[in-house]
Amino acid sequence: MKSLRRAAAMVVAAALALTAAVPAGADPVKPPRLSAKAITETLNDQIHTPGTAWMTQPDGTVLVSYDPTVTGTKLSKLTGLTKQLGSNVKLEKLPGKLQKYISGGMATYGGEYKCSVGFNVQRRGKYYFLTAGHCGVDAARWYQDPGHKVFTGAVHHASYPWNDYALVVYRTDIPLKVPGGSVYLYNGRSQDITRAMNPGLNQLVYRSGATSGLHSGRVTGLNSVVNYGDGRVAGLIRTSVCAEPGDSGGPLFYRQWAFGLTSGGSGDCTSGGVTYFQPVVEALNAYGVSVY
Repeated sequence: MKSLRRAAAMVVAAALALTAAVPAGADPVKPPRLSAKAITETLNDQIHTPGTAWMTQPDGTVLVSYDPTVTGTKLSKLTGLTKQLGSNVKLEKLPGKLQKYISGGMATYGGEYKCSVGFNVQRRGKYYFLTAGHCGVDAARWYQDPGHKVFTGAVHHASYPWNDYALVVYRTDIPLKVPGGSVYLYNGRSQDITRAMNPGLNQLVYRSGATSGLHSGRVTGLNSVVNYGDGRVAGLIRTSVCAEPGDSGGPLFYRQWAFGLTSGGSGDCTSGGVTYFQPVVEALNAYGVSVY
């Protein structure tokens, strides 16, 4: 009889222990709010899909962008991951294809492409111009005309992907007038450039390019990551300025301040869009050159 009472007591004790282990109310527990750093590290590691981009916004949230080419399983993977990353992530669809702004046309020509001259720079009396790295990778020699009859200069170095800047040395086989240190405004006037710096958020900026001329907008993000079809570029300036194919490499500036080189984006100058820029300070430091 004692053994039966002991067994019953053990069953009751076990039942009580089991009941105590179940949380009262069984409410779902919210996942922890991830930091922007943790989110971007995850995106950098897991998302390499062309047509995607992301940046950290001033409020600490991460804005993830994708264009209309991201569909099907690629879109499912992207949206699924952003949901897992929690409420600190915002998703947006861009109105047009995310692309490098390069095409065959006018301005500075290399191979089958046209790009735009960014800023003229110098080092110890030698003169160069900066343009987009993807332009410098596509062609080694650049000309003033589409027929490649008037030679401008040769690529000294180009960095793409990850970065998007290139340095072209002006021809030295004939005496040349010192290249001007200003930016053409496509209205018969030019803006002298004397300093370079990294812009702040909401900074008013102008962009000059061979296809679409002069346009203005605001800086909407810093340290953006963009996945183009042939590689990723990081550390870009995101803006509300429009741009079009052929504007690649063109200058981003305000008054006498040089800010960046046109990399790529989504949209055009009819409907508007988003444009990304390689910070010019990084390119100047990489090559040991300066604006003037």
